Amino acid sequence: MSDPVRIGLVLPDVMGTYGDGGNALVLRQRLRLREIDAEVVEITLADPVPESLDLYTLGGAEDSAQRLATKHLQRYPGLQRAAERGAPVLAICAAIQVLGHWYETSGGERVDGVGMLDLTTAPQAVRAIGEIVTAPNLPGLDAPLTGFENHRGGTTLGPDATALATVTRGVGNGVGDGGEGAVQGSVIGTYLHGPALARNPQLADLLLARALGMDDLPPLDLAEVDRLRRERLRAR
Repeated sequence: MSDPVRIGLVLPDVMGTYGDGGNALVLRQRLRLREIDAEVVEITLADPVPESLDLYTLGGAEDSAQRLATKHLQRYPGLQRAAERGAPVLAICAAIQVLGHWYETSGGERVDGVGMLDLTTAPQAVRAIGEIVTAPNLPGLDAPLTGFENHRGGTTLGPDATALATVTRGVGNGVGDGGEGAVQGSVIGTYLHGPALARNPQLADLLLARALGMDDLPPLDLAEVDRLRRERLRAR
């Protein structure tokens, strides 16, 4: 019997404000529906971050929680080491900012990030809030990505990072270039809540295929997921 696929849910106690922990549950369920054993490993502020898991997810948070998460990931660099060996990492909203070089809080404090993504983030005058639809730029994805954005961050990518997608409706990274999210190595970042993987099964399966060392996975025929996507794509 093979070992279960281990999905790291990183710091849900501080980076779990917007229900992004659901992404780990989606990954586990999509594996189990394919009769692949999987488990979610919760990593809290009481735990060092293990570098041995198969893939990792991080969620959104407010300024104070962001700072706690940043300090923890700097102190315990297991996530960085896992990404260096190619383990997939999904970073949502504030987690993108934490994994960048630095981010500025709403109070004007500049906080050094973890440095896994070549980007910086500063607050914008107007909050981005509402439904967002994007066209993915990442090979292996061809279906529109949908989500709910709720942030004031303006994220500027450096040369080592590329945008996950191009905005067709909504704001995205908020710096006027039409980009949304960031991709660098095995790390994928996006401002999409929803949870993102419940609304974007193709992205979920891309992460799983990478964790399993496969080119792709056989599709799942889930009518309820298709209905959710159609509903959200129509939302304004």
